[in-house]
Amino acid sequence: MEVKDPVCKMTIEDTDAVATSEYKGSTYYFCSKPCKESFEKSPEKYLEEKEVEKKPEPSESDKAAGGKRLDLPITGMSCASCASRIQDTLASLDGVSEASVNFAAERATVVYDPLKVSVDDFLKTIKDLGYGATVAKQILPIKGMTCASCVSRVQKALSSLDGVLSASVNFATEKATVEYIPTQVGIREFKKAVKDAGYDIVSVERGEDIVEKEKREREAHYQKLKTKVITGALLTLPLFVLVYWDKLGLSSLIEIPRQTNFLIQLILETPVQFWIGWQFYTGAIAAARHRTTNMNTLIAVGTSAAYIYSVIATFFPSLFEIKGYSAEVYFDTAAAIIVLILLGRLLEARAKGHTSEAIKKLIGLQAKTARVIRNGKEVDIPVEEVEIGDIVIVRPGEKIPVDGIIKEGYSSVDESMITGESIPVEKKPGDTVIGATINKTGSFKFEATKVGRDTMLAQIINMVQEAQGSKPPIARLADKIASYFVPAVMGIATITFIIWYFFGPAPAFTYAILNFIAVLIIACPCALGLATPTSIMVGTGKGAENGILIRSGEALETAHKINAIVFDKTGTLTKGEPSVTDIIAQESVSEKDVVFYAASAEKGSEHPLGEAIVKKASEMEIELKDPESFQAVPGHGIKAVVAGKNVLLGNAALMEDESIKLNGLKEKADELAVQGKTPMFVTLDGKAIGIISVADTLKEGSVEAVRQLHNLGIEVVMLTGDNRRTGEAIARQVGIDRVLAEVLPEDKAKEVKKLQAEGKVVAMVGDGINDAPALAQADVGIAIGTGTDVAMEAADITLIKGDLKGVVTAIALSKATLRNIKQNLFWAFAYNITLIPIAAGVLFPFFGILLSPIFAAAAMGMSSVTVVTNALRLRRFKVA
Repeated sequence: MEVKDPVCKMTIEDTDAVATSEYKGSTYYFCSKPCKESFEKSPEKYLEEKEVEKKPEPSESDKAAGGKRLDLPITGMSCASCASRIQDTLASLDGVSEASVNFAAERATVVYDPLKVSVDDFLKTIKDLGYGATVAKQILPIKGMTCASCVSRVQKALSSLDGVLSASVNFATEKATVEYIPTQVGIREFKKAVKDAGYDIVSVERGEDIVEKEKREREAHYQKLKTKVITGALLTLPLFVLVYWDKLGLSSLIEIPRQTNFLIQLILETPVQFWIGWQFYTGAIAAARHRTTNMNTLIAVGTSAAYIYSVIATFFPSLFEIKGYSAEVYFDTAAAIIVLILLGRLLEARAKGHTSEAIKKLIGLQAKTARVIRNGKEVDIPVEEVEIGDIVIVRPGEKIPVDGIIKEGYSSVDESMITGESIPVEKKPGDTVIGATINKTGSFKFEATKVGRDTMLAQIINMVQEAQGSKPPIARLADKIASYFVPAVMGIATITFIIWYFFGPAPAFTYAILNFIAVLIIACPCALGLATPTSIMVGTGKGAENGILIRSGEALETAHKINAIVFDKTGTLTKGEPSVTDIIAQESVSEKDVVFYAASAEKGSEHPLGEAIVKKASEMEIELKDPESFQAVPGHGIKAVVAGKNVLLGNAALMEDESIKLNGLKEKADELAVQGKTPMFVTLDGKAIGIISVADTLKEGSVEAVRQLHNLGIEVVMLTGDNRRTGEAIARQVGIDRVLAEVLPEDKAKEVKKLQAEGKVVAMVGDGINDAPALAQADVGIAIGTGTDVAMEAADITLIKGDLKGVVTAIALSKATLRNIKQNLFWAFAYNITLIPIAAGVLFPFFGILLSPIFAAAAMGMSSVTVVTNALRLRRFKVA
């Protein structure tokens, strides 16, 4: 049934709705997630509008000027002046004839000339003003694509729709990724455009799992292909026996007249041609309706030529009998071509199934049920029904169903499936848990904080799917060539036929038709179409298995060119939290005494340095006492009374103010400061008893990661807001080449820009919100998964574990994937460039060699299988 999205007013089928929401006993349907979110913020605003908002037609003057109308949902407006500002700026753009912004409806309406200004210009203008525009992204499973030229056609059909910002179609995954404006276009228009192009979008019923449906359809397609290949082989084998009846000596047993032999071959081959090979005809006819050609056209024309020639030779043999040559039939050729090509597609479908194994593994990690407390009782429910705020119970050995925060209980959790880290992580109340990880020892209760598509696993799956559906620049070149490929092959085949017919030896027509068929059959745009996406699929999947999420194929391609890496210091190279590094005690006291008084004085302190000292005391198993009095001295330290003794803990300035003699400790403190540490003096009743130094310590693996990056010939740069002395001290420990110190958060992106101006391909590694602009500016942004969501959103690559060795692995994986893509493209091009001329007969004048169409079909099938198999070698990629 047709329903209307209450936000954007788009009419959609209820089964095509992306999301639904219940409000006052009614169900509302939405074409996109942003529309649902807008509705749930203020439903009354949208339900007040009784009349469906009708789109005003452009004025006659606009039509005459080629005016096009666009509705854009705007986010971030807080008052009418915001709307006025956006409206005035949009109206000032060259090519815009009319612009109006409705603050209440949060929508901009623009009438413009698409030859002068584009939707991208509007989005950039709105973003530059500090607002946002609602842009949706959807992955659409496509049915019916058979080669790279199909990809081009579907992509053009989707891109041509008003409101579609970008469309990328991946032949290997058989998916289209579409970015669009939900108020302008939706699933209904996508389905129509794809159907008009001769293909279909896999649709699902409400509540049905798209992944499961797609899997079922793939399996059904595979089984159907398998049935056709087996049946075709059983019909084709007798054809070969009939062709070689005399040579096999079977005529001595049963004499079959020549005409009867041909008729039996016709009866056997006809079902192969028109049942087993029917998909080639439907594909070719659909392409012809759109005045284009594809792989199906080549096969249909080639096998039909062989079939029709053979039928005529069967019933009217005299037409081809010249100078003693009797007419031959090629039913075996047509049948063998169809069966071999389907066999190639069967093997290809099987191999392509392996390329998406990473996604299957991730989806397989999801828990099916959850045990929650409802109305004071424990109940088991499907994981899809868990809601935010539910208290979920997890027992030993069970999968954690969704993301959340532990409220009660202790345990250790195996997070290896998400982070790649094999050692279980200890969990206590207040710690976060991730859905799909496995609880090992204790039982606990946790509050669900993220469910459904918002869980970390769902986001990882979505990110991997988007990366697998994206295209690096190298793939766009292959797609462009593939789009011209089939017409070019048709042209070469026609020229081949003409040359052989007019200049070839007798029987000229037979030679002409066989070579015409061979050229059509041997050409393989499939290999070109599969060369890049299969490698990207396996590469991104392998990354996900190792805790490296690669957002796009472009990032994967660019990563291998990196020659400079910028690391943010705090939280990236270092742990991001201070810890005690040195304890120096005077001869009269022990290290334990120094820590006891300092930590007792700081007990209950919320200052990071104080917390670090208290934590050290806990590690040393020192029992602390509550301070009898406590006074903070801003910028200097603290004064306290512990166990009846006056304690000072602070810097040199505090010691000077209190006239404390340091007795040689000052020199030791200076040495620690040169190493980038913060020394604090400890005194007891006016006498200095020691120093405790605190620093943000290096993460494990930082030194090794930098060493490996140097081995790859990459310059390593550290970016820090700290003073140069502290920055250089850390850089010396790690072995970093260049330090950019005292950099303000807002200037980080500028520093990356400066490096790019030096001609470097720069990667930025960061974890905080203030790193997001620099991550976006860099050629490749790499976010630490233990950091903020904002940083991960701005990055091209996310390291889930937070281990910097993942940076090295990501670059190594990029190099391996690009090498694999280049190998695939080389074989695809070399195959076509070498074998098409041979099929046309260029070797015949010199060596008398002609390529049989049967061998051409076998070679064509194997070329696709070779490319996919080569891509699967990436599954053997080992982490350095």
